Amino acid sequence: MPTSPVKIDTIQRLNRNLGLMQAGSIVTIDISTPAGQKAKFRTIFIGYLPKQYVLIQFPDSGKISKFGQFITQGAAVTVRGIIEGHEGAVAAFVSTIKQTLQIPSKIMVLDFPKTLSMQSLRSAIRIDTDIVSKTRVENKYWRGHITDLSLTGCQLFIENGEELKLVNDKSLDIYIEDFQELENLKLSGLICSEKNVSNGISLGVKFDDSQRESTIKLLHHIITLEA
Repeated sequence: MPTSPVKIDTIQRLNRNLGLMQAGSIVTIDISTPAGQKAKFRTIFIGYLPKQYVLIQFPDSGKISKFGQFITQGAAVTVRGIIEGHEGAVAAFVSTIKQTLQIPSKIMVLDFPKTLSMQSLRSAIRIDTDIVSKTRVENKYWRGHITDLSLTGCQLFIENGEELKLVNDKSLDIYIEDFQELENLKLSGLICSEKNVSNGISLGVKFDDSQRESTIKLLHHIITLEA
């Protein structure tokens, strides 16, 4: 899992690091009901005014269901998003809803946070996953699962892939067509190990350097869902 979060609590550093969250980027918000029910929703980071407030797009009304009634003034919200300029860093802060706006669109106005935590995803850290994927090796397609993931590579289980032998050092493309609202993501790399397992074969994959942006996007997606 990711390294322990580092708390940032000075105004100057809060401003600097919040400023690295790009306007229009995807964030995840955590909402709790008075009865203790919790839910996560993906939405958009709009921006902030230093020392005063943070603006977050109201989640899609079609997805929040009954939780919409709890996104009101005074409610606590946890926000998580990617920090640009830090390799694989996820930022998180807890705030309170100051008010909600209806014009020009539904927006949450949050109190400016007092602290911000950052978790850095180092290249050596591997995260257990179960992501359905489609893999292309030598112009043939195979169904499988990504069973763990890091910035530099992954472990890939191929169903009924016993004929995929002696494939070390061959290139491959991994396609993620739909994973928790993340669609049509492609990862390319090189097969660096192979091992026969029950009902298939397990491949160790090293990603191409050009895949770092896509890999960070996928890791961020997983971390914010699990956090």
